[in-house]
Amino acid sequence: MRTHPFLLINPRSGGGTPGAGELAAAAREHGIETHVLGPGDDPGQLALRSGAGILGVAGGDGSLAAVAAAALETGAAFVCVPFGTRNHFARDAGLDRDDPVAALAAFRGGRERRIDVGRVAGRLFLNNVSLGSYAGLVHRREHHRRRGEALARARALLAAARRPGRLHARVDGRAIDARVLLVGNNHYELDLFTLGERPRLDAGELELRTAAGWWPTAWEERTARSFRIELPGARVAAAIDGEPELLELPLELESLHRALRLLVPERTPDNPTIGGAMHDNPRATETEQELAQEQARQREEESMRYPEHPEPDEQAERAHSEPD
Repeated sequence: MRTHPFLLINPRSGGGTPGAGELAAAAREHGIETHVLGPGDDPGQLALRSGAGILGVAGGDGSLAAVAAAALETGAAFVCVPFGTRNHFARDAGLDRDDPVAALAAFRGGRERRIDVGRVAGRLFLNNVSLGSYAGLVHRREHHRRRGEALARARALLAAARRPGRLHARVDGRAIDARVLLVGNNHYELDLFTLGERPRLDAGELELRTAAGWWPTAWEERTARSFRIELPGARVAAAIDGEPELLELPLELESLHRALRLLVPERTPDNPTIGGAMHDNPRATETEQELAQEQARQREEESMRYPEHPEPDEQAERAHSEPD
């Protein structure tokens, strides 16, 4: 293993100042080898091939897990440089989300913290895994973004409200009927549709939350080191750290206690409380929330009057998701 540090920069995550080029230049001034990701680049493989003793990634929450997995596999230390739009992991780690250049100090004389990571279907996650309405929201948001449509967030939110769906799941053998299922890497503060901060990243537990309503006002929760989730079908749409994925069923989730060596700048406090309530799914404006709530109420009333039948496009999606 080489001793030099290595930083991957996702230029699609940034949108403000500094830009990817400026951040790369600042990193090189710190003696850090950098690589700006291009089309087709696999960050996990690039991190593994680097042979570096310190692996870092500058990006949003969806960019982090692949490089963290490489660090876990090689025994390297991991550095997070906040460079996305929300940066929830960086917030919970105590980093200044508005100053990615300051995070570079972790590569030189940073303080090591041992933190937990979660694993589902062989993949690492640093924040959470969601199923049901949250996951549907993320998948529809990504679909609209790829098509280049305006107001993608509002469109996704309203589409999810019109087709809320239910999860008929078994969690560790216990039947669950919910519209939202969220598994967090440690405990999240939660307020309505908003995921807040995590007081700890090293408690060695997963937190499972379920809600029966599309717009949840009441949650059931439990904690464990691992969960097994069974659902009908072969695959399920999920969101992992806010990124859309299709996962093979059943799902086996586990906490890897204090498995990751996270380096943070020396001045970062041990147990920070930084920033206000944030979330891993798209933030809804008040107008968007009111529209979605009205759609959800109408759908709830219809479901009480008529038996629930899959919509034609839902049937098509299910058929498409089944393996050949």
